[in-house]
Amino acid sequence: MPDYKTSVETPHILIVEDDRDICILVARYLNNNDMRTSIAGHGQEMDLKLSHDPVDLIVLDLNLPKEDGLSICLRLRNTTNVPIIMLTAKTEEIDRIIGLEMGADDYMSKPFNPRELLARIRAVLRRQTNGRDAKSRKQFSFSGWHINRGLRQLLNPDGAKVTLTGAEFDLLMAFCEHPGRVLSRDQLLEITQGRSVGSFERSIDILVSRLRQKIESNPRDPEFIKTVRSGGYLFTQTVEVE
Repeated sequence: MPDYKTSVETPHILIVEDDRDICILVARYLNNNDMRTSIAGHGQEMDLKLSHDPVDLIVLDLNLPKEDGLSICLRLRNTTNVPIIMLTAKTEEIDRIIGLEMGADDYMSKPFNPRELLARIRAVLRRQTNGRDAKSRKQFSFSGWHINRGLRQLLNPDGAKVTLTGAEFDLLMAFCEHPGRVLSRDQLLEITQGRSVGSFERSIDILVSRLRQKIESNPRDPEFIKTVRSGGYLFTQTVEVE
């Protein structure tokens, strides 16, 4: 499956939703706001479209025929780092938590205002492209790990590429830019997501857990990212910047 692309002028958004009326409404609104859209009614149709045309972001419904959205999200996370915003008719926090644990970048409950969805799409895409100026092309390293901020790429000590979602990469950069400093959940939300996208504090805990799974030798006894009781999180490593 091809990796996601980044269209600066006209982002390509894939809407995976079996409700045709919602698809048409969202697609029309996004098209009228300088975005290109494609529509898929289920996971197989999504796979077919992705094989022919890479996208910048996927809007993924939770309740889909044949294969549910959580399963699709997890499958995508094993093959690509395309940003994902999940949609669901459920409002319980546990459903939002499960979606984030599966690797979604954001979450919205139905019914929703297309204007709010547009704002969230722009916020996620903005986080993906924040590192494109000269300053962001710096190289970071810690304990044998190497980060290319411009390419948004992480290499482990063996030189192998480690796939991170956009939110996971932004969280790692927040830690690398503030090593040895306790960062509260509120601070991490502001740095990585911003309050305007409707994030909640539990999402930071989920992101930290996901990041630990990828960079810690023992995520249950983390060496790099320490939890500070009633404080937040502390990145313990010395970070070198080139």
